[in-house]
Amino acid sequence: MPTTKFVFVVDDNPSMLRGIGRLLRECGFVSKLFETGSAMLREGGVESALCLVLDVNLSDGSGIELRHRLADEGIDVPVIYITGNDNPAIRMAATASGCVAYLTKPFTASSLIEPIQRVLDGIV
Repeated sequence: MPTTKFVFVVDDNPSMLRGIGRLLRECGFVSKLFETGSAMLREGGVESALCLVLDVNLSDGSGIELRHRLADEGIDVPVIYITGNDNPAIRMAATASGCVAYLTKPFTASSLIEPIQRVLDGIV
């Protein structure tokens, strides 16, 4: 279990990204914010993250596909998906990929922080 409380967040909506970053900071987490999955991969260090918050629909692909790519590379970090376009097929694919939470925008602060805290506490 990582000792740092780094949460990597990928969302192509800049205001959503800033808002999540602010919320995480207020709750004692350090965030690394990315507008694309490619930017996160270029940054590296994903395996050291406490967890990932991935938007399902990114400008450069799917957050679910990004999760699978990381798994194929042997990187197994807990994932929380967020989406503004919920539908049963996406929800099923997200759940099948092994996420710890699936949130539909807009979501409450506690609905995001609670699964991150569970990861931190080693409950998931």
